[in-house]
Amino acid sequence: MSTTLRPTPSPNHAQIRTALARVRGLGSAKEGTDHFWRQRVTAVANLFLVIFAVCLVLRLVGTDYAEARAVLASPLVTVALAMLIVSGVIHMRLGMQTVIEDYIHSEGAKVVALMANTFFAIAIGATCILAVLKLGFGG
Repeated sequence: MSTTLRPTPSPNHAQIRTALARVRGLGSAKEGTDHFWRQRVTAVANLFLVIFAVCLVLRLVGTDYAEARAVLASPLVTVALAMLIVSGVIHMRLGMQTVIEDYIHSEGAKVVALMANTFFAIAIGATCILAVLKLGFGG
């Protein structure tokens, strides 16, 4: 058996890999791809859900309050509107997160803005979901 001894690189030893090679594939905290795909998936979901919502609004044009409320109380409509809210709020939060990370350079302000962005998205989503559930359950 032969053992090969490898010289240990000294601090002055030149590195063979370039800076680009050392960071390629890491992304931003290794979460860039996940963020990218969540943004794209919610965009596609929003496309179909917004088309549904526009068709729903066009169907309700000219109806009286009781009929509109009955249509909005349908389980299919309630679920579709809730899905639109959840997908829209997630998409909104991800988009604002990108803007905050790109344009706010102070680390403290960035953390505060990201937290505020998350709390705002939760507040908007919860309020909208409550409204849809009240319509759906006749409350």
